[in-house]
Amino acid sequence: MSDKARWYLPFALAVDLLGIAVPVALVFRSTGQPHPLVCAVAAAIAWIAVRASRHRYGADTLGESQGASPVLSDWLVLLGVLAVARAAFDEISEPSVALAALTAAPVLTVVCHKVTHRHLVRARREAQAVRRVLVIGEPSAADHVVGHLAARTEHAYVVVGVVPVGSAKLECGAPVSARLRSVDPEGLSEDAGIVLRAARDLGAELVLVAPGPRLSAERLRRLSWSLHDAGLPLAVLPGLIDVAVRRVQLDAPAGLTMLHIAPPTRHGLQVALKSALDRTGAALGLLLLAPVFALVALAIRCTTPGPAFHKQIRYGQNCEPFTMWKFRTMVVDAEARKAELTGANENDGLMFKMRRDPRVTRIGFWLRRASLDELPQLFNVLRGEMSMVGPRPPLPDEVAQYDEIEVRRLSVKPGITGLWQVSGRSELSWDETLALDLRYVDNWSFTGDVDVMARTLRAVVDGRGAY
Repeated sequence: MSDKARWYLPFALAVDLLGIAVPVALVFRSTGQPHPLVCAVAAAIAWIAVRASRHRYGADTLGESQGASPVLSDWLVLLGVLAVARAAFDEISEPSVALAALTAAPVLTVVCHKVTHRHLVRARREAQAVRRVLVIGEPSAADHVVGHLAARTEHAYVVVGVVPVGSAKLECGAPVSARLRSVDPEGLSEDAGIVLRAARDLGAELVLVAPGPRLSAERLRRLSWSLHDAGLPLAVLPGLIDVAVRRVQLDAPAGLTMLHIAPPTRHGLQVALKSALDRTGAALGLLLLAPVFALVALAIRCTTPGPAFHKQIRYGQNCEPFTMWKFRTMVVDAEARKAELTGANENDGLMFKMRRDPRVTRIGFWLRRASLDELPQLFNVLRGEMSMVGPRPPLPDEVAQYDEIEVRRLSVKPGITGLWQVSGRSELSWDETLALDLRYVDNWSFTGDVDVMARTLRAVVDGRGAY
């Protein structure tokens, strides 16, 4: 694997060390707590030790997308360690002060992760810090794997070649240096030599196997022996896509490797917490943003004839229709004029989008650019019809064309913001939008929502894809 940037490790260590030592020292000294310097050094050492013991500084971890959950978990462990140390050494600092001093550490660590991850993603777009992969499998399976890996650039795998099983044609265009026979009548003795030669010729660092009918368990087992004996890592695809790692549990009953896939979270404490925070946040937002509502409404009424608000029937969770509110950004007869613009639709799927829609008013353009037109949806969140984070709420004519896969995006409440909004918005194709929504629906987590909310702030500032 091409080396990641050398500054990742010292940067992570420096952020973790200073991010806890400096706040503890400053807070303890300003509040008159005993031994501020000693406590700062002890907290920093404990934080580094906790994260190191949980392999957060490994080469395979630094720069990778981890989210906030591992950091929060480490921080809770740190609190436990420091509580034990406090009792053991009869330390008498005020617990509430100590807790306040420690809160900066996880925040700074998450920011550090974001910085290194963005740098790593940019590097991988230029084929740096990647692993050279040799794919083994039947041509149809190999085509799928190569195409899926090539469609995204944030991961560490670059396919340098394929060793197909059988003689069928390969469509993906990847180099084919050798082929495995459909069946080896001589005890599967040829497979290892063919694969090892191909890996050596292509400089592969990992063999990725897509199992199929012609790659039996016994055949794969013997191939794995040879690869591991030669010091070449092996990975096997289970045939699943867009399943979060936290939902996967490995088991081996009677020596049979088995993956348990946890169902998506639809009920329980996390969902109840999400609903409570949604409504609380909506209520606070409406209260605090009341002056903004008044100014935007006044600007719309003064610059264009018609009402300040626009309402539409949209579909929510489980295909339940509801009335969604927005600030009006188009002319009053926009819905009636939509049919004449159908041929100018710039979206390749079921959504209607135009970069220069003639129905959008001048003030509406700026409202969309700043995402202020979405603010009235806080009323929908308060009523429980929408969430702060979720898939985009579709129109009735869009839902009428949905198939069973597309309907699945309505398994959760739609949101004011979501993966679609923070990943390019209107610049995304329908297939990309659908893939993001399904990934959210199947892998939802509370910490994931927090991450989307943080990314929303950046998306609103740069305005990319908003039209």
